[in-house]
Amino acid sequence: MVDVAVRVIIHGKVHGVYFRASTQTKALELNLTGWVRNLPSGTVEVHAEGSRDSLDRLIKWCQKGPPSANVSRCDLDWITPQRMDKFRIL
Repeated sequence: MVDVAVRVIIHGKVHGVYFRASTQTKALELNLTGWVRNLPSGTVEVHAEGSRDSLDRLIKWCQKGPPSANVSRCDLDWITPQRMDKFRIL
């Protein structure tokens, strides 16, 4: 059962550093569903659903990202879950 969902916009050097693939790996490890995509603004958007504890762990991971990333900030919005079935890269 999905408890909660979050939308995260990650700013910084986050394109071309495997941010989406690494986010998907981490989300699957945490048993989260949702998606991740690059935005034209140079940011990455994440929609993740699952337990609050797992979401908090993903948010903490996003604040650093994969080794080649340089995250300057993350904007969070707690949102209504959409009951997704897996975590995808869009």
